[in-house]
Amino acid sequence: MKRIVQIIFLIIHNSYIPAFFSGGIYQGVLKRYCTPILNCWGCPLAWYSCPIGALQHFIGLRFIPFYILGFFGTVGIVIGRMSCGWLCPFGFLQDILYKIRSYKFKLPAGCSYLKYVILIGVVVIITYLTGEPWFCKLCPDGSLIAGIPLVLADKTGDLRTLVGWHYYMKIAILIFILLGSISIKRFFCRTFCPIGAIFSIFNRLSLLRIRVDKEKCADCGACQMVCPMDVPIYKSSNHIDCIRCLDCIKHCPSHAITYEIR
Repeated sequence: MKRIVQIIFLIIHNSYIPAFFSGGIYQGVLKRYCTPILNCWGCPLAWYSCPIGALQHFIGLRFIPFYILGFFGTVGIVIGRMSCGWLCPFGFLQDILYKIRSYKFKLPAGCSYLKYVILIGVVVIITYLTGEPWFCKLCPDGSLIAGIPLVLADKTGDLRTLVGWHYYMKIAILIFILLGSISIKRFFCRTFCPIGAIFSIFNRLSLLRIRVDKEKCADCGACQMVCPMDVPIYKSSNHIDCIRCLDCIKHCPSHAITYEIR
């Protein structure tokens, strides 16, 4: 079921078909609205705006981003980080890459806090100081669905003349993330994603929550084995990295894990 939803939302977010024929980027009325996932504004097929790009836009202009903060707060307080588990195309890609046979690595627990460094340091502080959306300039999702397609589809050659060290640096970051995702569960989501960092703050506060019945739980670790974020749900049911994918509920042999709406 989750895979079907991910595919449906991939199509919903990126299905501006005229881009295949006329080129360019959709800039209609829907681009005024944000989507609760990482999905680059510059993607030729994208209908909506990325909330991190919008957040940086207002920070760079020295405006308080009330609309974006309200958007994050509303989504977060209702479902926590669930949009990362069910809606995000880049997260879906990482899930697929991890299925490739390879040596698998476990991330040290402290790596989960790197995303807060990215959020505060790059998205907020550096953007405020420079007036430039620096996370967007480095974002691997932007490189994959916007940077590469726009350069390849450039009929005039104008964009290709601008390709330089910055473009190749973005491609190198993308390759690093993709290769890391083959061996590490949701490598980008757990370590670098600022949207995940924002929504994770609400995991312990959201209306939708994961509940573990300690009397039924056998501490077998089956939930962590199937978790795409490698979260020990049986120890911390509303962990900052829990993306509410509900795989743990499906695979718990003791039926000790459920979700609740409080």
